[in-house]
Amino acid sequence: MHKKHGKIISKQDFVKDGLYSKEEYEGLIVSSDERQGRYNLGVQLSENQVLVVDQATDSNIHEKLETWVPQIQTIQRQHNVRNDSGNYAR
Repeated sequence: MHKKHGKIISKQDFVKDGLYSKEEYEGLIVSSDERQGRYNLGVQLSENQVLVVDQATDSNIHEKLETWVPQIQTIQRQHNVRNDSGNYAR
């Protein structure tokens, strides 16, 4: 499955193509995409919804994280997410 940037998908779909997924920072999930040889980056909007924001390679993953981490809360606010201690509510 090719994940499109800006698309909201289920968390299950976001992580299904990878060997692993990890919440790098609260609200930002990184999932490996074995078929494309890349990492998918997504902002968690609820327990079961993720907004796909970007893709990265081994060589630029740290740069991409630095770009997206400061934007997590702004993106969540734009999607009316209330994040109280890791509990996502819309």
